[in-house]
Amino acid sequence: MASTAAEIIAFLLTISGWVLVSSTLPTDYWKVSTIDGTVITTATFWANLWKTCVTDSTGVSNCKDFPSMLALDGYIQACRGLMISAVCLGFFGAVFGLVGMKCTKVGGSNQTKARIACLAGLIFILSGLCSMTSCSLYANRITSEFFDPSFVAQKYELGAALFIGWAGASLCIIGGSIFCFSIAENSNSPRRGYAYNGATSVMSSRTKVHNSVPEKTPPKHFDKNAYV
Repeated sequence: MASTAAEIIAFLLTISGWVLVSSTLPTDYWKVSTIDGTVITTATFWANLWKTCVTDSTGVSNCKDFPSMLALDGYIQACRGLMISAVCLGFFGAVFGLVGMKCTKVGGSNQTKARIACLAGLIFILSGLCSMTSCSLYANRITSEFFDPSFVAQKYELGAALFIGWAGASLCIIGGSIFCFSIAENSNSPRRGYAYNGATSVMSSRTKVHNSVPEKTPPKHFDKNAYV
């Protein structure tokens, strides 16, 4: 029961992390910068993996898609590939996790299901590492430009999408680690052996009871004629 509950918790953690990672990919605010006036914010600049935009004080946004994938910076291409890989790996990890859980009816024996659950854990860990690497690479570029005194272009700060991606990656890694421990718990569980003594009938059991009880015969009395 303990291992089944742990697998359910791991599955919930990994699915939650995968949903957060998937929602990070189309999120707008990967990096954000504002121009403040005396009273209100005059303009907000923000960008993600697909476009860069500016929003004025009236709430109107003007966006510009990146013109060509081959003309993009290398870190944006790497972040795109890592995030798409994280989403795809999370999907396959969810499928293997459902098959490998003990509370499901598919997957074969307990040892086979434990191996499948361990494979799902490894896939989720790899998915979390891809998402963590992508968000960290993007954040490193933002911070390096922000603290570079020779950088004269628009400086940005970390957006909300990066923190969501880090949280989702952490959940995937934690849940995947719990899945990996399921194969160790299954191998350490003791195996019970049962001996088969054969089918016994009612007559044979009565015979055994009858033979086990000593017979008490009454003493024999002989007449006097018996000694003649």
